[in-house]
Amino acid sequence: MLHLVFLLLLYFLPAIIGRDKRDATGILLFNLFLGWTGIGWIIALIWAISAERSPRVHMVPVAVVARYCCRCGSAAVPDAHFCTACGCTV
Repeated sequence: MLHLVFLLLLYFLPAIIGRDKRDATGILLFNLFLGWTGIGWIIALIWAISAERSPRVHMVPVAVVARYCCRCGSAAVPDAHFCTACGCTV
């Protein structure tokens, strides 16, 4: 009986290793249906231990938000505390 449990754990080792991956269902199904072939088990194991590709991140430049003076309406320098035109607090 203990041998049967050990063999089942060994058979489903790729599915156990890959349970936290995005393709966990695919690994489990591949292991379940093709793991008995040996080659299928090795492919499922490699699939389970391989690193996931990180999604490509496209960097979008952030536009500088212009600040305007509340008194004269002129554009202030970013991160400025006073208007350069009239001296009012921005």
